[in-house]
Amino acid sequence: MRTSQLLLRSGLTVTAAAALPLALIAPAADAASGISVSTTGTTVSVTTSACSQNRTTGVWGTGSLLTSSQGSFAEGRKATLAGTTISQSTAWTNVTPGTYTVIVMCQNGSTPVGTQSVIVSATTTPTVVATASPSRGVMGGLGGATKDYGPLTLGVGGGLVAVGVLATAWFLRRRAKPYRL
Repeated sequence: MRTSQLLLRSGLTVTAAAALPLALIAPAADAASGISVSTTGTTVSVTTSACSQNRTTGVWGTGSLLTSSQGSFAEGRKATLAGTTISQSTAWTNVTPGTYTVIVMCQNGSTPVGTQSVIVSATTTPTVVATASPSRGVMGGLGGATKDYGPLTLGVGGGLVAVGVLATAWFLRRRAKPYRL
């Protein structure tokens, strides 16, 4: 177990070291072009504000996700940009762990708007599944076996408890007094 953790850490270190030169170059390209790349789990997303919409087709532009073995925009996994005049974005889901390059091209040009590298890690975030909540609050007991009683039943039960407490107090007080003849 310890060996596998060390191998995983060293593998991540080597990956980060290999991507470091790309990461140092990417911020300069990012600042000049205005693209922003982020990852969440196995999803890579890119946002830009540099593209304008083609009035005929309605397309803003295209993003391409390239692996380290791919060298051009055409070879990558493409996704169409969507958005408004303020911001355009796209995303790629189910991306396997590794180092990728994201290239964005607007619909009206052949020059890339921006190029940026991104690392997708092997860790995934847990999925939260929403469940319906009980209509009358949380049911206690053994696996929800306890019934949710109404106000009349609770009132009668409370009254019986009060009578039992009073009867016990009367009985104990009566026993504490000495017997008189």
